[in-house]
Amino acid sequence: MQQKSINGTFTSKIGFVLAAVGSAVGMGNIWMFPYRTGQYGGAAFLIPYLLFVALFGYVGLSGEFAFGRLTGTGPIGSYEYAMKTRGKKGGAILGAIPLFGSLGIAIGYSIIVGWVLRCVFGALTGSLISTEPETYFAEMSATPLSSVPWHVLVVVMTVAILIFGVSGGIEKINKVMMPAFFVLFLVIAVRVLFLPNALEGYKYLLVPQWDALLNPRTWIMAMGQAFFSLSVTGSGMIIYGSYLSKDEDVVHSSCMTAVLDTCAAMLAGFAVIPSVFAFGLDPASGPKLLFITLPRVFQQMPFGRLFAFLFFISVLFAGITSLANMLEAVSEAAQTRLKLNRKAAVLLAGAATLAVGLLIEQESLMGRWMDIITIYVVPIGAILGAVMIYWVLGVKNIKHELMEGRDKPLSRAYDFLAKYVYVFLALVVVICSFVIPGGIG
Repeated sequence: MQQKSINGTFTSKIGFVLAAVGSAVGMGNIWMFPYRTGQYGGAAFLIPYLLFVALFGYVGLSGEFAFGRLTGTGPIGSYEYAMKTRGKKGGAILGAIPLFGSLGIAIGYSIIVGWVLRCVFGALTGSLISTEPETYFAEMSATPLSSVPWHVLVVVMTVAILIFGVSGGIEKINKVMMPAFFVLFLVIAVRVLFLPNALEGYKYLLVPQWDALLNPRTWIMAMGQAFFSLSVTGSGMIIYGSYLSKDEDVVHSSCMTAVLDTCAAMLAGFAVIPSVFAFGLDPASGPKLLFITLPRVFQQMPFGRLFAFLFFISVLFAGITSLANMLEAVSEAAQTRLKLNRKAAVLLAGAATLAVGLLIEQESLMGRWMDIITIYVVPIGAILGAVMIYWVLGVKNIKHELMEGRDKPLSRAYDFLAKYVYVFLALVVVICSFVIPGGIG
């Protein structure tokens, strides 16, 4: 029996899908996917990547959305519900792990989005274009006081969105920011097409190196990229699922989310990598690509100041929508567990995120924090979510929820793919995250 969410529901299918895409599309699509594609076989890398996206979208996203819709709450309440169906306790404690993962990522992520906001302002004033990128980045990432105002502003912006609620805040802002993200990146990608030597970047991305498919690491990295790009981490997508109407086809919404997330990653690749190659720069991933390499590209590009602004404002949209999902999961838990009203819960979530974030403002501290959260906490939360949905609650129960609002029967292979293939691969993600230096997401 479905429980009713205390925060209402999304008012439209497109609003829900854009919110889910907003949660999924983030820095990993922009600075990791293009680099990893070229590094692990170009177009050949896309074969395992798209296979994993299809699988994780079909059974991973749909499972988390349906789990949240069934319980009408976030990970703590959902895990507790699943355990109670087995007559067991401890679900709330297990659910706190992926929730802590969401909070942990939000803490570090808000710092990075603060840097992005500062770059937006720098593009407007011209300081980003007139200053050496290494100097500009060092000033904002190594000198805490210089980045604090931008960090605070990002958290305040996100909190302001969430205070307006699910339909009035999250849904409305994603209906604006996500289409804007795609349009702005498309404009940049078209402009990059006409840069001299951009062809080398397209070769890096699209010329297949088929021997890479014989390398197990290619498949592992493709799996990690797909897994974390879709945000199937046992927390954020569950909370958005809890705001989904019973009339909506969860599986179809999940597939749409996976397709649009992949389009965002590909669009980022076509905008970023050819521009880097056009000026003979290093396409290395991570903050260096976003905050040092690309500003150097914009410095050399005609109308670079304009395109720097368009680029960083689109990245800001992706960052804010992702951050909103993380803080929404935390604030909903504060509402249900601490019995706070929505406004107080959102303010508490924002304050906690900012308080810890201010202690790790420097890049070196933030980097270590994010490594701990993304390499250890988040993968554990992901496998807990997969097991809780398909083994504890059970395939039969989740399929019943998946059929609400859906006419077409699920594939006969769904049970096997969900219970054995998906859960097994989630376990592999955890093992690889622990074993491979730097993780795989």
